Amino acid sequence: MKKTKIVATVGPASEDISTIKEMILKGVNVFRLNFSHGTHDYHKKNLNIIKKASKELGVRIGILQDISGPKIRTHELKNPFELKTGDRLDFYKQKILGEQISENHYKISINHPEILSILKNDEYVYLYDGSIRAKVKQSNNEFIQTVIENDGVLNSNKGVNFPNTKINIDVITQKDKDDLLWGIKNEVDFLAISFVQNAHDINDVKEILDAHKAKIAIFAKIEKFDAVENIDEIIRISDGIMVARGDLGIEVPYYRVPTIQKQIIHKANEAGKPVITATQMLFSLAKTKNATRAEISDVANAVLDGTDAVMLSEESAIGIDPINAVDIMSKTILESEKSYPYNKFSNFSYHDDTDIITRSSTYLARDLETDSIIALTSSGKSAIKMSRYRPKAPIIAAAHSEKTLNFLSIVWGVMPLILVEKENDLTSLLKNTIKKGVEAQLIKKDKTYILTAGFPTGVEGSSNLIRILKKDQIEYYLT
Repeated sequence: MKKTKIVATVGPASEDISTIKEMILKGVNVFRLNFSHGTHDYHKKNLNIIKKASKELGVRIGILQDISGPKIRTHELKNPFELKTGDRLDFYKQKILGEQISENHYKISINHPEILSILKNDEYVYLYDGSIRAKVKQSNNEFIQTVIENDGVLNSNKGVNFPNTKINIDVITQKDKDDLLWGIKNEVDFLAISFVQNAHDINDVKEILDAHKAKIAIFAKIEKFDAVENIDEIIRISDGIMVARGDLGIEVPYYRVPTIQKQIIHKANEAGKPVITATQMLFSLAKTKNATRAEISDVANAVLDGTDAVMLSEESAIGIDPINAVDIMSKTILESEKSYPYNKFSNFSYHDDTDIITRSSTYLARDLETDSIIALTSSGKSAIKMSRYRPKAPIIAAAHSEKTLNFLSIVWGVMPLILVEKENDLTSLLKNTIKKGVEAQLIKKDKTYILTAGFPTGVEGSSNLIRILKKDQIEYYLT
């Protein structure tokens, strides 16, 4: 079993049930619904297909809803601009039709004009996903004047980035609020929040979820330079992190992205928060059958860095062969994990008593060479804390709720497989867990296991016991 999970985006290339099933069999653990595209009806149809495929295959699959956020874009242009180095480009504070004023002089407007008022001289504006750079020269009440620093063609509705400017706009638009309500109604497992700047942005989302009594894990997408600056507070308040390298590579110098990726993965591991590495991992597979050697190395390095999951975007949404893309990613993960630095005991500090229990259980699993570790968990936190030590033995999660098991579908090395009822009596709880594990052929009498649990049962953060299970112990609980 591969321990690093795969997140795959659903789109026109992968929205039929036969393709979804094959992608699951090849190794997908979580499907991503990208709300930057498509209607609610479209995503509902895909959600139903995923759930049907998951049920028919008997494989637990998580659902990640990716909220589009306040993407800053240019308004309509009368004609495409063929911009040259030294051209003048004026950003108007009122909505206008973009057009050429004279030779080497153009004007446009953007969908968030309030940002223009906080721009300062010598700050940069990047257009068309970073391919065109403009430098601010001066401003007045009507427009911001910039000068173009490289050649490029600009079209309508293209992305705009401000890598030197703290823009401080709300990351949850009205569209996002409507999409969040859809996610709550349809019980998605994860929410990916775009363009997060600080902990306040995550708290805004939590308030919406709390108001609707919804329990959905929030993943902060790190794709802005100020998010990198505020990474510690963002990790602390979030349930997980996504390193979204597309916009991040525009917001910070491109050569810093690999080191930032490594730093964020390490910080998320330290905090016991799942982390996804995303964007252009196997980008060639959107148009070809074969990945480049560099892309394979990119996936392998993310795995070896300690990421919980790697993500396919265009490759699985609009690529020519989504099944092949998943297969290549799975094989790369499996090969990388042959030389994985397992048992990272010395890298992390203790945050609470549960850390000591989970660390000790992974120590025992290594020394006893156990077949697997069984984590009986109410909230899923003990399984996540166990995962951060990266034990070589797989972690079989037993939980009292489908929601908890679904959340663990994205966590490194965790197999969310056993659903057990809450019991007031600890012995009964252990008996039922072991019985279900044996029935599912996850527990075998000739193997050795470590089992962790908490008492009183069903209380978050109560993990306080470790059991070594061998043949005699397994038979005792069964009889």
